[in-house]
Amino acid sequence: MSTERPFKVLGIQQIAIGGADKQRLATLWVDMLGLEVTGTFRSERENVDEDICAIGSGPFKVEVDLMQPLDPDSKPAVHATPLNHVGLWIDDLPSAVEWLTAQGVRFAPGGIRRGAAGFDICFLHPKGNEEFPISGEGVLIELVQAPPEVVKAFAALAAGGQ
Repeated sequence: MSTERPFKVLGIQQIAIGGADKQRLATLWVDMLGLEVTGTFRSERENVDEDICAIGSGPFKVEVDLMQPLDPDSKPAVHATPLNHVGLWIDDLPSAVEWLTAQGVRFAPGGIRRGAAGFDICFLHPKGNEEFPISGEGVLIELVQAPPEVVKAFAALAAGGQ
């Protein structure tokens, strides 16, 4: 394995929680815990109807997606695993995908594409295979291209806030 990684994981970008009824999820996350709904996303292709919520603000904001399937009998089954996926900010997504693929990491179909929050994204597959044996080991992981202000904020944090 090559030791020179051409990218950094900066921090948590999101967590995605699935359920049969996103209103029940909103009762806890929005009504009880006080998260702000900042947007919605609906995709027939991804079989999802979601509310996008926020914890915190600015470059350290963490997105919490409350998801329900459009059709509970179709795939992907966004509600079948309550903690659907974890999203990680990446400073250089194309380099990350190229390097990780070369190391044997399996990606889910779809490649790099625009995600619900407007950032470029791709997913690490939860299960490895013979060709690409490294995977999320049961966890779907979303890699999210961090915008310049997030990259800068994490760099300042790493440098002691200067």
